[in-house]
Amino acid sequence: MKKLNVLVVEDSLTIRRRLCEILAADPELSVIGEAEDGKRAIELCEALRPDVMTLDIVMPVMSGLTATEYIMAYVPTPILIVSASTNRGELFKTYDALAAGAVDVLEKPTIDEADASWELRFIAAVKLIAKIKVITHPRARLSARERAAAALQPDLPPVPVWKHQGSRQFRQCSVLAIGASTGGPGAIVQVLRALPRGLPLPVLFVLHIDEPFGAAFAEWLDSQTPHHVAYARDGEPLDSLRGQVIMAPPGRHLSVASGRIRLSTKAPRHSCRPSVDVLFESLAADRGAEVLACLLTGMGRDGAAGLLAIRQAGGCTIAQDESTSVVYGMPREAVLLGAAQLVLPLQHIGPEIVQIFAGGERQVI
Repeated sequence: MKKLNVLVVEDSLTIRRRLCEILAADPELSVIGEAEDGKRAIELCEALRPDVMTLDIVMPVMSGLTATEYIMAYVPTPILIVSASTNRGELFKTYDALAAGAVDVLEKPTIDEADASWELRFIAAVKLIAKIKVITHPRARLSARERAAAALQPDLPPVPVWKHQGSRQFRQCSVLAIGASTGGPGAIVQVLRALPRGLPLPVLFVLHIDEPFGAAFAEWLDSQTPHHVAYARDGEPLDSLRGQVIMAPPGRHLSVASGRIRLSTKAPRHSCRPSVDVLFESLAADRGAEVLACLLTGMGRDGAAGLLAIRQAGGCTIAQDESTSVVYGMPREAVLLGAAQLVLPLQHIGPEIVQIFAGGERQVI
């Protein structure tokens, strides 16, 4: 069996050697190169064309973020970020790298903490990410001028009633729900940037991102879009959150019951907490046909059953298509279940939501 070729990028010689030792001990993996900074990582990536790369964020000469932006634009390669950076500024750089096309992030242990369980997680993550067919990303985020222009978009008018193709009529939308996993940081930014400020309804969002890396994601997302983004607080009335993007905190399920936000640490669904299914199913029960839900790129099947529950309750459902998904897992499962009324490229999802809010008959399947 052909081995998977791995490029290891880490500025600490001690840690880099340890990562290489762990990978070399697995018969399915082959370390074909090592780099101590982002510039050298780009050179080796172009020369060696690895199947997967492990990448630190904070490095000399060129950061992991800058390297990610270049690699994903010119030599798209599955990237696993392995980082110990957990302060606010460094977390923001990690989110930027994920939005630029890095596939996932794994916390870097100290030398003393590199035990057998971490080694198994590391090897499993490398093998899984190597199988992902990554897509080309632009080198950088929107310029400051473009972000400022997005923030000046006009407010939306009140949400009118909209109609299904044919005679069936939906009630007024009262909540927008979005779920994402692998590839989600970049996808949610693109969707939210397409939505004008002043949304006349709350947006509830679930992203699979492990602690400690989820700690500042809401703050980062707030800085990337024209919308106010915050972590959910238990007991808040849903209708008081109009115009805001409310995100599930890391490690806690987000749901809605009797018109109020609920957070819990109940058992994971599909090995996920927070779970998209938990949110979607609660909204189907609480708001029914008033829900507009989107399931974006992600690995696994979380969210598919919940999206179906919303469609069966009369709500509107959208899934991201295969061509623009970093991982066509969760959306694919939803499509196979018949849960998605619309299957759209990522760049069309935000504008479609705006069209739904603007009223008129929508063509849905």
